[in-house]
Amino acid sequence: MRTPPYLEPAPPIAFAHRGGATVEENLGIENSLAAFTHAYDLGYRYMETDVRCSRDGVVYACHDAKLDRLLGRDTAIAELTSAEIDEALLGDREPIVRLQTLVEALPEARWNIDVKADDAVDATTDLVERLDILDRICLASFSHARLVRMRARLPRVVTSASSREVAQMVLTGRVPAAPLIFQVPVRHGRARVMTPRFLRRAHRAGKFVHVWTVDEPAEMHRLADLGVDGIMTDRTDLLRQVLQERGQWKEHA
Repeated sequence: MRTPPYLEPAPPIAFAHRGGATVEENLGIENSLAAFTHAYDLGYRYMETDVRCSRDGVVYACHDAKLDRLLGRDTAIAELTSAEIDEALLGDREPIVRLQTLVEALPEARWNIDVKADDAVDATTDLVERLDILDRICLASFSHARLVRMRARLPRVVTSASSREVAQMVLTGRVPAAPLIFQVPVRHGRARVMTPRFLRRAHRAGKFVHVWTVDEPAEMHRLADLGVDGIMTDRTDLLRQVLQERGQWKEHA
């Protein structure tokens, strides 16, 4: 099977998780255009973001269901109109950004989009079709039902495995056909998920493995030594440094 354009670079792909959420410059403004621009300026071309919908169906880059952690407001984003969301500022300085704004502002970037709510499925897939960005995205979700819907609406889209599909592979050894990518943590609770055996099994089946969220340089080195296909990090500065040391950083003009 031909590798889709989304996965063409040699591994490991470096992902800016929420734009690099815990880099000093991005504290309090995760998933903002400023955060992703900071990652882009470091040389990142792969971005991980989360999406939710406003009450009137506009897709925003936002991880949490409610705005209390970032804005101190006990309000669900799904209860607000796009006009109300557009007025809010992360860290008193950056707006909650629309997904369309992100993909248009950084046209060379590729996006791993984690769809966080059922009501965002149709709006997100409609936006992907309208903007003609199928080759620039991977759709993800912990929810198996959401992924089934997204795959049905966009049959050619690259998707990652749902929690159910990851569990199937870990517990039974059977590799599900639908997802091209397994995006997993090193551990889930006390259980180790990302093992050499897991990686070998995925690769034998023609699948790719991306690991999240990795912020310690020693662990970045270990995973790169194992041969994972991608590493997601909140510490974009540290992952860049590690991959530069290894001669695996992709420089962009």
